[in-house]
Amino acid sequence: MSKLTEITTYDDVMRSFSWDSLWALFDGDRDRMNLAHECIDRHRDQDSAISVKFADGHSEHYDYAALADLSGRFANWLTTMGIAKGDRVAIVLDPGKAFYVSLFGTIKRGAIAVPLFTLFGPEGLALRINDCQPRLILTQQRAEALSTQFPGTTVVEVNDAFWVALYAASPAYTPDTRATDLAVFQYTSGTTRELPEAVKHTHRSVVTLMIAALYGVGLRPGDRYFCPSSPAWGHGLWHGTIAPLALGMHIASYAGKFEAGRMFEALAEFQITNMAAAPTVFRLLKNSGLRDRYRISLEKISYTGEPMDPDTFTYIERAFGVTPCSMYGTTEVGVLIVNFPGLQGYTVKPGALGKAAPGWEVAIVDSAGQVLPPYQSGDIAVKRKGQWFYVKDRGYCDEAGYFYHEGRSDDVIISAGWTMSAVEIEQTLLKHPLVVEAAVVGVPDPLRGQIAKAYIVARDPTAQTTAHIQAFMKAQLSQHEYPRQIEFVDALPKTPAGKINRRALREQNPAS
Repeated sequence: MSKLTEITTYDDVMRSFSWDSLWALFDGDRDRMNLAHECIDRHRDQDSAISVKFADGHSEHYDYAALADLSGRFANWLTTMGIAKGDRVAIVLDPGKAFYVSLFGTIKRGAIAVPLFTLFGPEGLALRINDCQPRLILTQQRAEALSTQFPGTTVVEVNDAFWVALYAASPAYTPDTRATDLAVFQYTSGTTRELPEAVKHTHRSVVTLMIAALYGVGLRPGDRYFCPSSPAWGHGLWHGTIAPLALGMHIASYAGKFEAGRMFEALAEFQITNMAAAPTVFRLLKNSGLRDRYRISLEKISYTGEPMDPDTFTYIERAFGVTPCSMYGTTEVGVLIVNFPGLQGYTVKPGALGKAAPGWEVAIVDSAGQVLPPYQSGDIAVKRKGQWFYVKDRGYCDEAGYFYHEGRSDDVIISAGWTMSAVEIEQTLLKHPLVVEAAVVGVPDPLRGQIAKAYIVARDPTAQTTAHIQAFMKAQLSQHEYPRQIEFVDALPKTPAGKINRRALREQNPAS
């Protein structure tokens, strides 16, 4: 039987796929496996592993052998720091050598890597660090502030002294982990009524991840792959980093503030053939007008995190000669619906999420769990252990098996590919001295898909300063997670039970 990476047609994929066949892609088995070995060590004889384009224009390149040795040194260094198997290591770093070495070195050690977004403010970090209780925090520029904020946790700054200590450690380290041991805590932004929570991934999570890699992103050995999403979040970590490295590919990432010109430079300089990004990235590339300055040879493009507008879809086809392919799923379950980029015999329908990925039974169901007929709206659900699991989105399915998205079933806000928790934003707003009550909803935006809008009851009507509150929110949470619109109101609408009626607020901002 051909390996899954060698199958090139849609019909053959659907006919030959099995969960067991995924394991043939790895060295580990159902008993013993180490994610760092699968991603780095076993490919040490391959060429360049990672290229990073930085916002200042320079690039860096790391090969598999160097990363294997440095992650081994890091694992040994963690041992000298008293970090044991199962301990959490928080990694507050942008993409770059230190991030990848610490990520895979932590996993190699058998500890649990917890990547955290570098633009989180004190409140955003505290929510996550207080939850996961790391033994060690690694950071580049915030060591003093983090030491003060978390006095019971060891904070290490990535500086010259750090690298001296690392190179003093041995590069030889043999991982010793079970497939079911925890390897990564990946924080989501939470649902509307929940704070951010860690999705706990084991070493064997990489096996299921291959469904998204092969059929959602279309990864195949030989691809040169670029995903500019931050690896502090699910798309950038799992689909942008772990999946392609596990297949021994060359990947590229981006560090720093978004700049369309730098994105085009990366595509040309690294000779990228496969790109995955949020639709907002493609909209910004379109709006820049810079495409014709660069020689680009993309063969596959995928997107996720939000719907893509027709104008951007058409731009991608015209500018790159590639049909963009949607990928849909959840952090908790994985990728469920895909468009099979690169596979022969599959037709992409503009506006559709795609068809069910191999191995999953996906349907549109009603509240009683009954499967609905084509074109009837209901909840998107996946069969797990004989039961329908609702993924909190609504949609419909056509007679050919293509799924269409109709919106969130809850109040999660997806803005420019970022998934934001309304409750997290609300609770932080309430820390501002002027705010008495606050409710946050997602409202339509032509560039970002959605933005967060806050309705605020203020303590002092003469001090209703939008810019002041927005600056406070950027400092407390992160640069993307703040209400871009604020409306001051005398009172918030309430349900008969006394809860804030967010539906009423959303209905004030209908999609155009």
